[in-house]
Parts: sequence; structure tokens; C-alpha cells
Amino acid sequence: MTGSPADEPARSPEVIATVRAMRGRVQAAQRAGRRVGVVPTMGALHDGHLSLVAASRAACDVTAATVFVNPTQFGPKEDFSRYPRTMEADLAKLAAAGVDYVFAPEVAEIYPDGATTMVELGGVAEPLEGQFRPGHFRGVATVVLKLFQAVPADAAYFGQKDYQQSLVVRHMVADLLLPIEIVVCPIVRESDGLAMSSRNIYLSADERQRALSICRALEAAQVLVAGGERNAERIAAQMQTTLRDSGVESIDYAAVVDADTLAPIQRIESCAVALVAARVGATRLIDNAILDIRSAR
Repeated sequence: MTGSPADEPARSPEVIATVRAMRGRVQAAQRAGRRVGVVPTMGALHDGHLSLVAASRAACDVTAATVFVNPTQFGPKEDFSRYPRTMEADLAKLAAAGVDYVFAPEVAEIYPDGATTMVELGGVAEPLEGQFRPGHFRGVATVVLKLFQAVPADAAYFGQKDYQQSLVVRHMVADLLLPIEIVVCPIVRESDGLAMSSRNIYLSADERQRALSICRALEAAQVLVAGGERNAERIAAQMQTTLRDSGVESIDYAAVVDADTLAPIQRIESCAVALVAARVGATRLIDNAILDIRSAR
């Protein structure tokens, strides 16, 4: 395994810009009997991303990360042009984390002239983010499929913070018979509880304090479940109250749904998920928490 002592000197990962070269590195490693993990990212890396790298290094012999801001998953009024691009800092973090390869292509490498094929989705891609960000998961699934072709790893690592995205990717992999394991790792939070996100840098000091109501709303849901509440509507109503009491008025959703299908439920029978998407100032944030009554008994 690649995992190494913490005091081992960091070495710079090889940065690769073309699909052909990246695919060749992965296939060569696999021919040598080495297990390869990949961590897809859009850069602006934080400890949440690095926890995925650590998970890959613990289970794989070779770890690759991708750094690509994908234009097709941003809506016309979203922040593609504003999305932070910090390649130099990202490479330093990936070197310290022990990544072997960084795939950092230009847009034209992923979407060559004349490319028209996109991945169309149903099911878990339709509610929640699918409703509020039309076309978002179409872009996510398309770029993830392309990245899996460029970096044909044995396992790919995603974070639970993007809960619906992880379900979309799992379903796409199963539907399209892709030979890759999808590993979903726990949410990493700031010391104050805010889920780590590349968009947190947009928050002012006052906005950050209001944003903490998002994780508090999820904690309120968990407390209710631990106390025996099973009515999904009442739990969701308490989440919304927690958000609004802290001055968060722009709430896309605060919902309790089936953990596997994201379908609405009236009552938690086994495992559900509480999800929030809200705008604090100009910044849209998402977060979630698993509500598993089996562990609450």
C-alpha cells in the first residue's frame, strides 16, 4: 500500500493534462497488480477533500486526484466564473497528502469540439437538487463518466456532504455496468460544525454565524429521532424553524426522505436522511445527516 509515515517527505505528484497519458499511467499500475484509487475534485481543496485522499491511500497502492472545474454542472445564473481556482495551493496540499498523480485537463480535453453526448438521469437525480438546479446532475454524471474513462481506477472516493450526488454516481455506475467501486466517506466539519465546502470562503463573518444554523437544524433532527420522533413532516418543520430563527430565509429545502431513493416519506421506518439547501447571503450551502432509527434504539 502507498500509505506511509506522516513524517515521510512530501514528493510532488505528477501532473497530467491529457486523457491518453492519464489512462496510460493507471493501466500500467494495474498491469503491475497495483490497486488504483481516484478522488474527483473541482479544486479549491480543503480537509474534506484530503480525507478522501487519506481513505484512498489507506486502501489503494496508487492514488490519483482530478482537478477540473466542470462547466456543464453550473446553471446559467450560478458561480462557474467565480468558483475558486487555486491550483498552486491545491498541488501543495496534494503533495503533502501523498497523491501520486493529478489529472488537471483543460476544458477542451474533456469536452472536445463537436462533443454532444451527455448522460441523462432519472430516479434519485430528479428531486431536491434536481428540482432546484435543473441540468446539474446531467453535467455531474457526464463529467464523472468522462473522468472514469480518463482515470479508470479500481475505486473512486466521494464525500457524504454531497449526499445526492453520491447516490447519482452510484446509480450511474450500476446502470452503465462500470467496473469501479464507489466509496462514500463521512462529512468533515469545521471546528464550529459548519460542513467544509469550497464555497465557505464567500461567507462574511455574520453570514458564517447564520450558516451554522444549517448544521444545528440537522442536529435538531437527530435529537428528535433519538427522542423517539418518527414523523418526517414534524422533523422537517423543526429543521425549517431552526433555520428561520437564525435569519436564514432563503431555504430551497429542509427535508427528511428515504435514504436510498430520496422519495418522500411520512414516517421513518429504518433509515432516512435529512437534507438542507439554503442560501446565506449570496452563498448557497448544502448539508445532510443520516437518521438511522436502528442506532437510536
